[in-house]
Formats: sequence, structure tokens, C-alpha cells
Amino acid sequence: MTRFRRPSRQSLLLGTLLLAVLALAAWINLPAVNRMFDRSADRVAALPPASPFRSGQRVLVLSPHPDDETLCCAGMIQQAESAGAQVYVVWATAGDGFEFDAVLTQRVLDPGPQQMRRLGNGRVQEARRAAAVLGVPAPRTFMLGYPDGGLFRLFTTHYEEAYTAPHTGASAVYVQDALTPGAPYTGRALEDDLRRVLDQVRPDVVLAPAPQDFHTDHHTLSFIALRLMSARGQEDRLRFWVVHGGLEWPIPKGLHENLPLTLPPLAARLPWERVSLTAEQEQRKLEAVNTYQTQTRILGRFMRAFVRQNELLSPEPLPEQGQAAEAPGNAP
Repeated sequence: MTRFRRPSRQSLLLGTLLLAVLALAAWINLPAVNRMFDRSADRVAALPPASPFRSGQRVLVLSPHPDDETLCCAGMIQQAESAGAQVYVVWATAGDGFEFDAVLTQRVLDPGPQQMRRLGNGRVQEARRAAAVLGVPAPRTFMLGYPDGGLFRLFTTHYEEAYTAPHTGASAVYVQDALTPGAPYTGRALEDDLRRVLDQVRPDVVLAPAPQDFHTDHHTLSFIALRLMSARGQEDRLRFWVVHGGLEWPIPKGLHENLPLTLPPLAARLPWERVSLTAEQEQRKLEAVNTYQTQTRILGRFMRAFVRQNELLSPEPLPEQGQAAEAPGNAP
């Protein structure tokens, strides 16, 4: 007679962990499973529409890295251009700090400064191609070329003293066609460049990352934008978006053009407005996303998850009084 053997505690633990991993994978990747547990799509449908762009407006998109302008705002860029507005894009960094990106695209196991600078110049070219897909000509784009992952240091400990980027070894702007070639990696130089762009563009609307965005470059650029626009008495011209909005957001991962873009958990309490996209605008957005081939090789499912029925915009950087604000550093 065969005796029944009770599973060990270790086996039960491993089994439970496996089920949890499978459930998490289904939640992240399968729309049907996600809809069973997430009712945030109803909240998006109830959002008020954002004010439409108008002919003659000058719209400036502040993008921390090449691709952020497309993920957050590709539909809005198209709508502004179609309405007769002029759209301008400024990239604060060249996105030259992602070592794994250089490993795959340049087929080197340990990329050095030369490879990382090559990556930065490659992403500059991708950025201009993506902007052209969205209808923004090169003369209306500005590449500043400050260090990817280093904006917070420039904003704090290296406002006057040049910062040396660990990945590229650069301490000054090196990328091709930068607005100010050779500008030192300092907070002062970065702000001077942004002031130069603001003086030239004279924007009526500025689309900027929200302070709640988890990425340090993103919320640092938000702080700088708020300070510069407030100094001009034009902080009411700022509108805010989020790309890094919390654990695995947006979900489900991958391309789901028939689903809404739901509220980012880290900034769910902002007074969001909905920007509805047409099918044609979604397809053009997807084309612009796919232009970033260095990024989509690794982050394709994350990036294409932004190609949805809508985009999100907040007229305010903080929730209304009485609601708790989410801190950027508190993401899971």
C-alpha cells in the first residue's frame, strides 16, 4: 500500500510563488484578465476633454529623453499641427546612459565611453526622425544634450561645477547639432539653454513632465520648468504628462490600440483631462514609436503600450488641496 506523502513546506512555498508569478504575468500582459480586476477604464471615460489646440498657438514639448515626446504626446502633437498650431520639441538629454542598449545595438559586452557617445548620437538621429513623422520639422526641434540620468545632479550639487557623466565620460555637450555645443554639464548651463529656447519659441502652451513622474530626469525637468515659467509669470501655460507612472504602468503591456490609457498610479489624483485620438493618429504614433529602434529592441512592449485610444494631460502639477500628493520616490 502506497502511503500518501504530504508536500513539503518548501514545495508549497514554491508552488504559491509560481502561481503568483503567473497571475502577475497575466495581469500585466492579458487585456481580459486586466479588465476583470481593474475598473480604471471607467474613470478615463469620465474625464473631461482637454481644451483643443488653436490655430496660431505655439506649443513647446519638454522631453527629458528622445522618445518621451512620442510616448506622452504624439497624438497631441498631431492634433496641434492639424489645428494650425506650431509645435516645437526640446530634448534635455540625448539618452546616452542606457548601457544595455549599447550592448545590444553595438554588440559589445562592456560598452565604454566611445560606444555610449555613439549611442547618444544615434538617439539624436532617431529623435529627429520621430519628430518628422509627427509633422515637426527639424528647425523646430532643439537638442540640448545634457547627461542622461544626471539632471538631478545638475539641479543640485553641480549647478556651477561641471558634472562628469559616468557612462560617456563627458563633462560637456558633445552630441551632433546640439543647441550649445561644448556647454558644460552644469545646472546653470542647462537653465540658460532652456531660457534660450523659451525666448525663441515664446510658447503659449508648454507640455512638461509632471513632478510625480518616477524617473529622476523627468521630475527634475518638471521642477526646472515650473521655476523658469513662474519667473516669467507664465506658469499657467504649463500642462503636465507622465511616462513613468508606477509599477508596470501602463498595463497591459504591448500594443492594444482599442484600449484606453489609464491613470498613472503615482499621479492618479491629478486633475487629468482626456485627449482622444483617432485611429489614424494612433497609427502615426505607432510609426513614431517604431522609429526608436535602439529602444524598442529592449523596451518595445513598454513603449507600444502608450499607443492607446487617448493621451492624458493635467492642467495642474499637484492634486487639489485636501488630497495627498504622491512623491516621485515612493514608487514600488
